[in-house]
Amino acid sequence: MIANLQHIAHAAGTPEARKALEARFTDLAPPLTARQAAIESARCLYCYDAPCTRACPSEIDIASFISHIANDNVNGAAQVILQQNILGASCARVCPTEILCEQACVRNHGQEGQPVKIGLLQRHATDHMVFPVHPFVRASASGKTVAVVGAGPAGLSCAHRLAMLGHEVVVFEARAKPGGLNEYGIAKYKLTDAIAQKEIAFLLEIGGITIRYGQVLGANLSLQDLHASYDAVFLGLGLAASRRLGLAGEDAPGLLAAVDYIAALRQAEDLTQMPVPARAIVLGAGNTAIDIAVQLVRLGAQEVSLVYRRDAGAMSATGHERQIALQHGVRMLTWAQPQQVLLDDAGRVRGMRFEKTALEAGVLQATGATFEIAAEGIFKAIGQSLDSASLRGALAAQVQREGGRTGRSPGDNPRDKVSEKIVVDVHLRTSVAGIYAGGDCVGPGQDLTVQAVQHGKLAAQAIDFDLRAAPASAFASASPTASSTVKA
Repeated sequence: MIANLQHIAHAAGTPEARKALEARFTDLAPPLTARQAAIESARCLYCYDAPCTRACPSEIDIASFISHIANDNVNGAAQVILQQNILGASCARVCPTEILCEQACVRNHGQEGQPVKIGLLQRHATDHMVFPVHPFVRASASGKTVAVVGAGPAGLSCAHRLAMLGHEVVVFEARAKPGGLNEYGIAKYKLTDAIAQKEIAFLLEIGGITIRYGQVLGANLSLQDLHASYDAVFLGLGLAASRRLGLAGEDAPGLLAAVDYIAALRQAEDLTQMPVPARAIVLGAGNTAIDIAVQLVRLGAQEVSLVYRRDAGAMSATGHERQIALQHGVRMLTWAQPQQVLLDDAGRVRGMRFEKTALEAGVLQATGATFEIAAEGIFKAIGQSLDSASLRGALAAQVQREGGRTGRSPGDNPRDKVSEKIVVDVHLRTSVAGIYAGGDCVGPGQDLTVQAVQHGKLAAQAIDFDLRAAPASAFASASPTASSTVKA
């Protein structure tokens, strides 16, 4: 049970209701049959210098893997995918292909307007692969051991590639399960059938990777100790701290971070035990806001209002995600910002007052006009930030960071809002020799599993190069410049 929602009734209570709820959290997009995959793969033109591959953050050779499917070689297709993206099965389900590879597809033009279904074909390959042994062989043992902090997509990708390159890897994970965002933060209807854990089990088959749980950097785990005990350290910290609204009543029963509710939902063994407000407000404009709004509807909420202070065109959620919300009956209200949390006599959430906004000379301004929405639950999906507590200590203080302006004001453009991030160079090296970082902690706002996977892979390659080129004491330790940071 989520503490801040203990007073709210559960979703339902009968075996029949439980079965009905489970049915609502099946695949958002059903997989292709073998026949459908054959037909769809035949649509690919197998372009030389394919634009879809250039649009893929993890640089998968898309034309090649689709060609393998067309030739009934599913294992060959899967190996092409996994060579570049070891979490290709989850990425096939959660990647916004509509703005990446499929948008770049040469068939996605005015006359045809139907790109090859790359995401579904990638899922077909990774769902049906059958390897007698792990498809990647470890290189000769290097004698080096690398610490990876965080068993999310970036950390797991880094660990697998380091193991391939012959290094021993110890992964330190704060939670009870590995997976990070894939296990705790993705909508339940996007990653079904425990796919995150199945994928991790496959990844670990390569050997040379140990995961230690309950290890929290800045609490029972010290960066200084890791740096002294291991040949290199990779930080895949993610963004663990939820931003605050800065309003009175923010901690009242009935108001909580969307990611906390999603995590509880994904770990729930019985969905009928989830507290579901009859009326809910979701604050935010990204994919997390869409995820929780849709899931609340599927759980049985009667009215879900998603409120954003700008227009729909400025939302960071893709058009595809917004359409999913509308199809589920989510009410989207724009040009409104939170002004006051409304509480009942018991101090619990009963709604929220909003102030209407407008653009004046390109700057968002409050208009003074207000309105109220009644709700028993309010869910913040206004972004995550780097948990500063994880980077405490003398050595951690030397890890260069930038940003940190996360305050909210009527004139802020959310796309210009700067979260604190760890500064790295193009090879994911931090300002401290022997320490590397990747994923959301170096590129806040990306929120892409595929980008985190790419960061982990590139960092592993840099770590391998540095370990083989020179002893740790000889690492280049110059602070990365702004021009050499990984793009967020």
